[in-house]
Amino acid sequence: MTDDADERVYYVISDLHVGGDEQLEEVEFLDELLQFLRRLETTEENAELLINGDAFGLWEFTTVEGMEKFDVLEESYPDLFDQLRKTGENVDITLLPGNHDHELAAYDEYVDRLAEYNVDLVQEGSVSRPVGDKAIHVEHGHQQDPNNRIEDWGNPHATPLGYFYNTLVTSRAGKLSDRGRYNWLKDVQAVTPTERMPVWLFSKYFYREMNPVLRYSLVPFLLLFNISVLLAILAGLDLAGIWSMPVDRTTAFLGQFGRAGTVIWFLLAINVVVAGLLLLVGIPLYFIRRDIRKTIARFGIFETTLTVDPEKAYETAARDVFSENPETVVFCYGHTHRPGVKKIDGGALVNSGTWLKRLHRRDGIIGVLPPVFYPSYQLPAVRIEAADDGVAVEFSTMSKPSPATEELTLTERLFTTGREPDTELPERVVIDQNGSAETE
Repeated sequence: MTDDADERVYYVISDLHVGGDEQLEEVEFLDELLQFLRRLETTEENAELLINGDAFGLWEFTTVEGMEKFDVLEESYPDLFDQLRKTGENVDITLLPGNHDHELAAYDEYVDRLAEYNVDLVQEGSVSRPVGDKAIHVEHGHQQDPNNRIEDWGNPHATPLGYFYNTLVTSRAGKLSDRGRYNWLKDVQAVTPTERMPVWLFSKYFYREMNPVLRYSLVPFLLLFNISVLLAILAGLDLAGIWSMPVDRTTAFLGQFGRAGTVIWFLLAINVVVAGLLLLVGIPLYFIRRDIRKTIARFGIFETTLTVDPEKAYETAARDVFSENPETVVFCYGHTHRPGVKKIDGGALVNSGTWLKRLHRRDGIIGVLPPVFYPSYQLPAVRIEAADDGVAVEFSTMSKPSPATEELTLTERLFTTGREPDTELPERVVIDQNGSAETE
């Protein structure tokens, strides 16, 4: 391995979230992570591995405090720490704190403990690295998120809003997850943005926890609900004398299908009554809800939402970095768990994604069935190196089978057939000397 920093290749991974209470202790991608580290252990490249925040789920530990959390990590993942030591003998490994493992910046003892495994803990919010005659800026990204920003960096008692969400919700989910029909509640940490959690909980209840007899008896009504709403509106117009419903023709049409047509007509009749009642109640409730939200907004009770804008805040931060340091052409961050590359003025905005399971919402095409949250893994690593005309950014990934077959019920798989999420990572991008990014 040479010492020429200009020829150095950088690998960036983030958001591993290793560790946590009970069910959160399970690392579903551990084999793939070890395989990735073994690959770097034998590489002949002059490489550095940058672990860009949230390597550990320290917020998710609620039964131990301080350095005891690291003791638990060592005991729980001996293979991982042993492999870090071996890989660190061949390539430099640099670890940055994120918000979930901000305590890494709060206790100096972490520096010494991680150094035993050839990991260089940098207790700063960001680092810069040279790539040819350009540079890259690397930060976890939580500082651009008002719900997870650490105002007092290095204070072990710093508690942004996200801290309470993880200690009260995520950690609790880890303790309760194995009580369900399937150990799914621990996946709450993969639900982004966090406002989706109520919908996700209802979805998992319907497809996983609800009594199967009740679920399958509800499915026909829910599938026909949209049609029933239309018929309920037409029935109202009929009663008002505005428009006459072609009931006889509808009955005759369904009658052609014999007993099946009778069943459909029966279901539609019940659904029309239910839909009509819901419309009568729902319309005034909608206006009341809207008026309440306007009132809350006027008083400024909630200054921020839980939603993390996928890119806007980071675009602003990147432009500031590019303006202050013209040689910097890559702003690399994680935190939002959304891998991607975006071209902006002065360079490229790069998100290193997450190794956690990702949940992709798929709404029903017809009816009012709950949405399906389709699981997938991407396991991305960003590779950054000098190119002939600038800096090249590309994604590599470790393969892992989709968990959908095991984690989705037959009903969920049926309703998402042909609508599986695209898990392809962005193509290689080269940022030239002028800061313009082009896809190859």
